[in-house]
Parts: sequence; C-alpha cells; structure tokens
Amino acid sequence: MSKVWFITGANRGFGREFTEAALARGDRVAATCRNPEALDELVTKYGDLVLPLRLDVTDRAQVERSVNEAADHFGRLDVIVNNAGYGLFGMIEEVTLEQVRDQMEVNFFGLLNVTQSVLPILRKQGAGHIIQMSTIGGVMAFSNLGVYNASKWAVEGLSDALAQEVQQFGINVTLIEPGLFNTDWRGSSAVHADPLPHYESLREAAKNRAADPGMIGDPKAAGQAMLQIVDAEKPPLRVFFGKRPVEAVPAAYEARLKAWEEWKHVSLAANG
Repeated sequence: MSKVWFITGANRGFGREFTEAALARGDRVAATCRNPEALDELVTKYGDLVLPLRLDVTDRAQVERSVNEAADHFGRLDVIVNNAGYGLFGMIEEVTLEQVRDQMEVNFFGLLNVTQSVLPILRKQGAGHIIQMSTIGGVMAFSNLGVYNASKWAVEGLSDALAQEVQQFGINVTLIEPGLFNTDWRGSSAVHADPLPHYESLREAAKNRAADPGMIGDPKAAGQAMLQIVDAEKPPLRVFFGKRPVEAVPAAYEARLKAWEEWKHVSLAANG
C-alpha cells in the first residue's frame, strides 16, 4: 500500500530528496515549505500525487491548518517528516540572544508544533510514523555550533520521551542523525554570528573537519535510505545517516562511559 507523507522543508536539501524518493515510487506527499512555488516542477511531474502547501513551522495556527488540510485531502497521514530547520554558526560568546531564540523557534518549537498537530490524527488512525531530523550534533557537540547542537539535543530528548508515550497507539518515532551531506545546510540557509578574533583557530579547525570529501554524504542516497526506514516493520528510534557519525559517535560515547566509570566513586558518594 502506498504511503501518505507530510514533509516540512520540502523545497530543498534532505526535504526535497525525501519528497522525490517518495513520489518516484508512487507515494503521495503533502510537501510543505515557506515558498511552495519552488515545488512547481514536482507538481508538473507528479500531478495529484503531490500537494504543495505554504508553511512556516513557527506559525502554530498555520501548522494546524496545513496538517488538517493534508489529512482531509489524502484521507490519512502515514509518515511525518520534521525536516524544516537551519544551522546557526557561531561560538557561544558570539551568538546574539535573538539568534538563539530564532534557532530554537524553528528547530525545536517548529518541530513541536508539527508533532503536536499530527498526534490526534495518528492516534485516531492507530498508526503512523514520525521522523524527526536530528544530526550527529544531536548526540555529540561541536564548537561553533553550540546553539544548533542545543536545539537538536532538545529534539532528541523530546522525541525519546514521545516514542515511549505513543507506542501504545501504534505510532513509531525515529530520529535521523546525519553527518555532513552535500546540501545547502552550510550555505544560504545558514545564519552566521559576527566572528570574534579570539576563536579563529577553532573556526579553522571546524572548516578542516568539514573538508574531507570522503565524509560528505550524497542526499539522493539519503532519500533511498529513508524509504528503508519508513518501510521497516520495526523502525529504529535512532539511526545514523552517513559515514562520520558511524565513526565519531561510538568513540565519543566510549569516552563518556570511561569518564563516568572513573568518577563512579564520587557519584556513589553523592548518594549519601
């Protein structure tokens, strides 16, 4: 049976690849973004399989209208992909409070708006799959991306609890944790804080980290990988996309476990 998708940020990057992968195999997609005119090519190619919707995920009323319109149009919703978001680049000292609030509004509260709006529909259906786009930076942290990391760590905690709450209703939750991919994430969609000279060495190190072509993933391949996730009988709560998280995250967790073990005596002493 074909699936009905609701995808945010469907006009470019991962969102576009997920949308095209779903449509190419005959699934139906409510493709949402701030400027749905960017989806005209998909409408021409796939016709009634795609429903373009204007959506700013930070507008709760608009989110609720779009979700209900998609459910009414297609008759149900099977896969929700919370993909809308952007990167904020800047050291903690450099970012402004306004930049921090804007980052959380989109990456966390926008995702929350969509998640809460779809839950009554999925719960009534007794089925559904919520895909939350996280990142390698949602399970470990990187300098120059501290606020972005914080927004995704918030998504991780929210989604882990959500999975426990909605399993009883037949709803699955999956966190996708990509490494660096060849999308516009570092380009025009990103926001950059005004740099301070004190952090130039860290900034250069971050650039070098991102320069390894062998670690940069292909978004089209990620689109096909997503199909495997949504078709799985028992989808994972968390899954990496790309080489870098597969290599980097286990080492980071081993370091945490080692530190916890080294300070275990203090931990137990704190218990009284």
